[in-house]
Amino acid sequence: MRGLAARGYLVAVLSLSSCSPLQSALAPEGDTADAIAWLFWFFTIVCAVVWLIVMVLLWISLTRKRPDSPDPQLKPDRSRERRIGIVIAGGIGATVVILAVFTGASFFSNKSFAEPRPHGLTIKITGHQWWWQLNYEAHQADQTFETANEIHIPAGQAVRLDFESPDVIHSFWVPNLAGKQDLIPGRFTELTIRADKAGIYRGQCAEYCGIQHAHMAMYVVAQEPQDYAAWRAQQLKPAVVPKSAELRRGQQVFISNACALCHTIGGTSAGGHVGPDLTHFGSRMTIAAGTARNSFGNLTGWIADPQHIKPYTRMPAVALSGPDLIAVSHYLESLK
Repeated sequence: MRGLAARGYLVAVLSLSSCSPLQSALAPEGDTADAIAWLFWFFTIVCAVVWLIVMVLLWISLTRKRPDSPDPQLKPDRSRERRIGIVIAGGIGATVVILAVFTGASFFSNKSFAEPRPHGLTIKITGHQWWWQLNYEAHQADQTFETANEIHIPAGQAVRLDFESPDVIHSFWVPNLAGKQDLIPGRFTELTIRADKAGIYRGQCAEYCGIQHAHMAMYVVAQEPQDYAAWRAQQLKPAVVPKSAELRRGQQVFISNACALCHTIGGTSAGGHVGPDLTHFGSRMTIAAGTARNSFGNLTGWIADPQHIKPYTRMPAVALSGPDLIAVSHYLESLK
């Protein structure tokens, strides 16, 4: 029985925390997420106390003994009526006070989220159907670069995210780090996030944006400052030059087919801007905005038939022979 109770408790806890600490507002790892979690627990505890008080009063009213046949000529008990009136007035007053406290706590928390904070890094995020375009901005043009779906930030430092959407409303949400921020066509919005410690935090589009809305994820990779600096330096470099005959063949297949019309690979003639920049594609954890792990098998299947993996995506199938498909997959894998 004790084992069953323990398993039941574990199931309840996992259900309450979205089943995984990887993506959960109840496992905050940033200052904004801490404030949201505090609000959640404050609201939950106060509401639980109110519910317990109501249940106790209900139990008292149901179990209290009353006269079987009250005398119809009995005069009203003025003191009893006064006590009942005091209880009712107290309940109404407590309700007003609690609602006022909830409103104030929510208002001041949201106000603190909106206040500008000093930051050292700005990333422009564009939401597409259905992937995230990331532009790392800098004062010098040669220090900017583009990537997709995987946001690297230095741990312990505030980072400003500037949002826009060219198609429909999306919503950026990494619950471990911050609340939701909508991306609205024709408007620019922003959000400042900070990861208290290094780690990988999963996020998701939280606004229905089309048939593949559920497959529009992103990952925030918080790194120690020195590791982030090394990653950034690597991103600023052009794509690695293929060294083997198979990799050179893969590059040629990529450039001579429709791939180069939609994607960019730095240091090559591929300069399309319809799909994600693939200059360092091989270093990413997933493909198709978190739909599948970035492995040779998944990548080959994605190139051969993207509509099977993610229906209605804008990426078309490219008719390649078996050897060409294998060569281009190996080439993309090599782009670290």
